[in-house]
Amino acid sequence: MASPTWRSVKVIASRDSFASAWAAALAGTGYVAMDRARLVGAIHELAGVLTASLRADSFQPEPVEQVGAAIVELHLTAPDALGCTIRLIGEELLRSANATAEARARERIPAIQAAVATGFAKAAREWVYREQEVLRRAALDARDRAEAAGRASEARFRAMFTEAAVGIGISDTKGVLLEVNARFAAMLGYSTEQLRGTEISTLFHPEDRSEMRTYFEQTAAGLRDHYRIERLFRKRDGSPLWTNVTVSLVRDDDGAPKYLVGMVEDITERHQLQEQLRYQANHDPLTGLANRALFTERLHAAFGSGEGRLALCYLDLDGFKVINDSLGHVIGDQLLVAVASRLDGLVSADGRLVARMGGDEFVVLVVNSTTVDEVVALAEEILGCLAEPVRIGGHRLSVSASIGIVERSVAESTPAEIMRDADITLHWAKSDGKSRWACYDKERNAREIARFTLSATMPAALSRGEFYVDYQPLLRLSDGKLYGVEALVRWAHPEFGRLAPDRFIGLAEETGLIVSLGRWVLTEACDQAREWLDTFGPDAPLVSVNLAARQVAESNLVADVRSILDGAGVPPANLQLELTESAIMGTTGKPLEVLHSLSDLGIRIAIDDFGTGYSNLAYLRHLPVHALKIAGSFVEGLRDGAAASVDTRIVTALVRLAHTLELEVIAEGVETQAQVDLLRQIGCDSAQGWLFAKPGPPEEIERWLV
Repeated sequence: MASPTWRSVKVIASRDSFASAWAAALAGTGYVAMDRARLVGAIHELAGVLTASLRADSFQPEPVEQVGAAIVELHLTAPDALGCTIRLIGEELLRSANATAEARARERIPAIQAAVATGFAKAAREWVYREQEVLRRAALDARDRAEAAGRASEARFRAMFTEAAVGIGISDTKGVLLEVNARFAAMLGYSTEQLRGTEISTLFHPEDRSEMRTYFEQTAAGLRDHYRIERLFRKRDGSPLWTNVTVSLVRDDDGAPKYLVGMVEDITERHQLQEQLRYQANHDPLTGLANRALFTERLHAAFGSGEGRLALCYLDLDGFKVINDSLGHVIGDQLLVAVASRLDGLVSADGRLVARMGGDEFVVLVVNSTTVDEVVALAEEILGCLAEPVRIGGHRLSVSASIGIVERSVAESTPAEIMRDADITLHWAKSDGKSRWACYDKERNAREIARFTLSATMPAALSRGEFYVDYQPLLRLSDGKLYGVEALVRWAHPEFGRLAPDRFIGLAEETGLIVSLGRWVLTEACDQAREWLDTFGPDAPLVSVNLAARQVAESNLVADVRSILDGAGVPPANLQLELTESAIMGTTGKPLEVLHSLSDLGIRIAIDDFGTGYSNLAYLRHLPVHALKIAGSFVEGLRDGAAASVDTRIVTALVRLAHTLELEVIAEGVETQAQVDLLRQIGCDSAQGWLFAKPGPPEEIERWLV
């Protein structure tokens, strides 16, 4: 058998220390019918149960409740026995946890304390019930003996009644107290003489449930022989007294109701402890706000009726991590407390709950909301109250938040769905710039899901051959003849149908798939160029292929392009590579060397969508560029053929600039003959657009070449 590790020895030592301290504390709370060694042994076994529960992957309350019951079975029923046990669990038990599990163990301590208290309460109640039943039977036996044997038996009954450890009261069927013992009177702060003749209902606390009166009336009427309830009395000084009450009916010789005997146990300390543990289990220890458990309970309760509307404001502090990391966790915690205080003061109202979900995330639940506008107004108020700087530890800290808003009918959703959608809208708010709110939009969510689906399926789609290439003619304006084509990739998606590049190129760039997709498009276009060369010889068109900035950054791009051209047998002069203005302008270092290397191979370089970016014109003349493609947004302004329009002057300036740099000019998006006439008049070299042809398969291009 392997020897125990240092960590396990340490855990065992901690458990032994805890068991010894626990046994010593319990021994001081009451009489134990066993020697000290046996008591320590028994407590050691109970400590093992608590330690195992603390370290378990999932918490099961039943074994821990048995620990509380075992304390009662040792006849340690005084409140001090439970109190010292709860205190030692909180102070000592955590030391037996593994270091790696300390955080989880710290969160589990309140649950273990609650389970021990629950087991103790149940067992103590049963013990009291047994004692009460013995007393009740003794009282009845004493009465019978008193009637049969006279004053001697009456004296014994009176001694038992007077000295009982629990409160006892005897009333008539109308609820008037005929007799009480000293213990019951002391519980309420009266003397026995003051309570005799008192209507018992006048002793009930105003907050006690009125329906409890029904039990007494049914018993007094002979409809039941006994009942047990938890009853709230009011002591003479006005303070509440929580009790467990067992009431039994005493009948006369004819079986008619005559007296009601009540056995009363003071459970105030136990009730307060349970309330404290319940509060700790449902509230965040740092901020005092409701925690995730209480929020989840309220959220499910709101959905329980199946009617009405509700809303969530799910918020996350912007830049909290920077504050926490730079100024320390103490400052970060104080900031969270300050934010929680502001939120609680602003949000707390009927039908609203603010909770801390963890970290710097908070959520506001609005039950019975009316409209989205109501919740948006609340979100605006939250942003406003958080905008005021917070002074903490000599620092003036500014904090903002991003808020996701969901408002809907409970019949249209589930708790899980509304939480998911709130989290989505929070992400939107952060993505849109932070310090703002975003409302749930079903259409936007559908688009986001579609984007995710496309992004996830794109690699497999490329290997399955779902992509294909269309070609659009490039025509010389001087004679209207086709001299080139632009290769445009398409996706034949099995679910979404035919997708244009604007649906997936951005995703390909984000995921890095643009490199392999671009290589595939270039290969397809070069193979097609080879077919046209074989068929049409010198009349075969130049093929223009788009190149993404991510591809230019690849160190092996030049080698790939050379390999693809060699593999297809296409001369470099028959290939043109297009880069957007934003991708090519400002290119330095290795990417600039790549462009020069491509140009040195004899490949033409064109700037796509020219005029839409922020070009450095002085830098442009040093780039290995052969052509500029004027963006379609400028060409669209030439629709009416107005030679004096602003767009006409812009296009004229761009054409002159390009020609000054000895660059060819290609106009994109040409749709009318008036645009063609004006472009030709301006001096534009060539054009492409729907006026000539939409992008289509290679067969459509071949009609221009025959």
